[in-house]
Amino acid sequence: MKLSLEGEGGNWQLHLTGDWSLPATAQIQEQLRSLPATLSGTVVCDWSRAEAPGIGPVWALLRRLAEFAAGPLDVRHVGNPPHTLELLRRLQADRHALCGPPQPAPPDIEEVVGRLGRWVVLQGTEARAVVGFFGRIVTVIREIFSRPRALRGSSLARHLYETGVTAIPIVSLIAFLISVIVAYLGAQQLSRFGADIFVVDLVTISVLREMGVLLTAVIVAGRSGSAFAAEIGVMQLNEETDALRAMGMNPIELLVLPRVLALVIALPLLTVIADAMGLAGGGLLSLLNLHIPLPQFTSRLRESLSATTFWAGLIKAPVFALLIGMVGTYRGMQVRESARELGRLTTVAVVESIFLVILADALFAILFVQIDF
Repeated sequence: MKLSLEGEGGNWQLHLTGDWSLPATAQIQEQLRSLPATLSGTVVCDWSRAEAPGIGPVWALLRRLAEFAAGPLDVRHVGNPPHTLELLRRLQADRHALCGPPQPAPPDIEEVVGRLGRWVVLQGTEARAVVGFFGRIVTVIREIFSRPRALRGSSLARHLYETGVTAIPIVSLIAFLISVIVAYLGAQQLSRFGADIFVVDLVTISVLREMGVLLTAVIVAGRSGSAFAAEIGVMQLNEETDALRAMGMNPIELLVLPRVLALVIALPLLTVIADAMGLAGGGLLSLLNLHIPLPQFTSRLRESLSATTFWAGLIKAPVFALLIGMVGTYRGMQVRESARELGRLTTVAVVESIFLVILADALFAILFVQIDF
């Protein structure tokens, strides 16, 4: 036996016995690795029974004691320690002061390139899958002209009700409240310059060009986009889509196209309702806070409108609806294996839908500036 550890409370006794010469270094290192991972308190190393301690075993012991980091550790050596101990302790202290704590190795260039390559391949595969999914939708739409029954009118009507009619209350409320907030903040700033009447311009242009359609799209993405992903995802888990294929039916025609078309029809209508409620909220705030009567508000509203203000917002709605519908149904068709994957992809569908809507809105803004629309 080369060493043994005895502990009581925070005090430890490390008994060093037997041959501690240089040829026994390998055995001593193996026993040092068997000590507990961490120690704290006081460790007393008893060298009284160690025979011919060599510089190699002593250095191995000091390095092992330096690895104990559970708390402050006080190391003491008793029992005629070797004469090389003090020299090795100073060498260890100087080495730590010069080198410092070990630094993590920099990432290998091959590893970085490999990660980048895997990411590019995955993105390319995902892009091809999205393009293929869009192509399958276009193929089904083309078949409608030769086979009108592929449109599935009853399914389309049901999804129109679920994505459009049932969303009217929440869309109206959000548009009304946001417009009130915008009008209130605008009135606080413009009243300093005696320009209260321009609150009408602020509300009209912001609601009709941007906020009406953008807020509606975000609400629909969180409401209907997640529902699309969850509904189709559950069908995937229950193997209902596989059953449809086994019966010779196309899941894109039955599950995807009615939802996407319903959203493309419903979102522009919801945008018109959101615009109306937004203007109503701005008019109410102007009447109560700025004492602008309704005839004056209406007159100023007509003056602030241009020929493209309303259409600039409405044109975006079908594009936003197509993005939301495609992302929701695509992520739903990707669900496999577990309910955990269903929850993850539903969340991904909502996040990606909102991101794509905002990105598309930014691109529309740049385009409208370039063409002066």
